[in-house]
Amino acid sequence: MQYFPAPLQELADQFARLPGIGGKTAQRLAFYVLGLPAQEAQAFADAIVEAKKTVHTCPVCQNLTDRPICPICDDELREKSVICVVAEPRDVIALERSREFRGLYHVLHGVISPLNHITQDDIRVKELLQRVAQGGVEEVIMATNPDTEGEATAMYISRLLRPMEVKVTRLAYGVPVGSQLEYADEVTLSRALEGRQEI
Repeated sequence: MQYFPAPLQELADQFARLPGIGGKTAQRLAFYVLGLPAQEAQAFADAIVEAKKTVHTCPVCQNLTDRPICPICDDELREKSVICVVAEPRDVIALERSREFRGLYHVLHGVISPLNHITQDDIRVKELLQRVAQGGVEEVIMATNPDTEGEATAMYISRLLRPMEVKVTRLAYGVPVGSQLEYADEVTLSRALEGRQEI
């Protein structure tokens, strides 16, 4: 038995396809959109269509942009000799918020994950190697997540870059600011000790 009109059910089904959205949340979102004034609902739909139509990957760094080249790659003040490799576009946003990194980025759009059938051919490794091969790059910073897939991806890329005579570094990991040592796990404490600095 169908409880909702077919178009409403289709809307809920589309929301349910989004990552992290379950059936109940999808229904709530569908009812919310249905309750919007027609003008707001149209603006919401237009924003989805416009983003899908105009946003693409930057041909240089593979980050998302609506320009021919993204603003970071196009910025003459950025340090061109350092590339920070991240897994996803949202990682660029996180690093940019820190206002500490002034180099360029390379977005892989994923990490190597055999369990999820994602291989090195499914992510943007080839494009990174082409950038480094063009010259001018002195350091590549691996900023993938410190989990199994992120570590495997970082190690794989570092092995590919070794013959290119470029310095490959990894982000330091340690105890988060504001936390207490007693709650940190062994791996985090080990990384914190390895990455210690003189003060």
